[in-house]
Amino acid sequence: MKLFFYAPMKPLGHPHPSGDLTIASGLVRFLESRGHEIRVASRFRCRGVADRPWKWAQALSQGLRARRAVGENGPDLWLTYHTYYKAPDLLGPLACRGLCPYVIFQGAYSTKVGRRISTVPGFYANRHALSRAEHVFENRKEDLANILRLLPEDRVSYVPPGIYPKDFTFSESAREAFRKSWGAGQKAVVLSAAMFRPGVKAEGLRITIRACAELARQGMDLLLVIAGEGDAGADLAALARSGLPGRHVFLGRVPRRDMFQIYSAADVFAFPGIRESLGMVFLEAQSCGLPVVAFRNGGIPEVVDRGKTGLLTPLGDLSAFYRAIGSLCADAGLRRVMGAAGADRVRQVHDLAQNYRQVEAKLSNMAEGFRKRGGRSFR
Repeated sequence: MKLFFYAPMKPLGHPHPSGDLTIASGLVRFLESRGHEIRVASRFRCRGVADRPWKWAQALSQGLRARRAVGENGPDLWLTYHTYYKAPDLLGPLACRGLCPYVIFQGAYSTKVGRRISTVPGFYANRHALSRAEHVFENRKEDLANILRLLPEDRVSYVPPGIYPKDFTFSESAREAFRKSWGAGQKAVVLSAAMFRPGVKAEGLRITIRACAELARQGMDLLLVIAGEGDAGADLAALARSGLPGRHVFLGRVPRRDMFQIYSAADVFAFPGIRESLGMVFLEAQSCGLPVVAFRNGGIPEVVDRGKTGLLTPLGDLSAFYRAIGSLCADAGLRRVMGAAGADRVRQVHDLAQNYRQVEAKLSNMAEGFRKRGGRSFR
């Protein structure tokens, strides 16, 4: 198939990594690996369009340009990744109408934002895009439940979130090398990884640092390792120096392709994940055999099997979060059991090579159906 791909929030290749970018890149990577031709329809960003009226005119111009490209190139299908009220797809519905099937992967729908003046434009633009889609794939159960308030079941599919497990496998040699370089010895190594962005990411790291500091004060022999970088880095480093002197390592930004080595060298992965939509790091860590500690909120329960592959504590319950890290640090047997269960579950439920084949089959059927209708959209 020949597909036009569009990400209204953050285009492929954007310099700032995020879960959204990881998922979009993984989807494109899979489709290309299956021999499909992918063309980026536009790099125009719709994020914040409701607060920037001039962007509506830009979006119209970009949409008309994309429509000409669709007409000239005749793609089998247009695939938009992630539309929601803050970054609604303003191009796809215009570019595709009557020319090719319009499909969305991950569309968020929330009626409460339609009741606030500041978010009404984005709400209705997003609702229009979702309504025009021939099919919407959801990788969060919460989004699935919400979209079914707008669309019938036959136009919606759930695709479990995932990663490519072969990219995140345990490495004994990496474990030995990194633990030696960190001076870990027999310490329990707690790993955390996130962008050091002010807000919930930085707050999650602060909670993790304070948790490990408290456990160290109680006599637990541990080492905290943190991967990431960002504007909050200096404050986080100061907090670690104060609470965990000599017991912390800041790695800076680690390329995703190398993270399997860091996961392999750790014993526990801990990050609260405050209002985390999915949290790809939790899947990556489990794939390498690490048990997870996080808050039970957002999309985390979809990727961590509570009590089997990790310990999920109530949102905001810091004491419970501290105790969960401590219990895993103190029990190597429990870590092994949970780690093995996590690695197995990722391969059974969250392997994109398997899950995206279902997406590919539906896309092929929609493209074929469009051709059989003589190039007429069902909408």
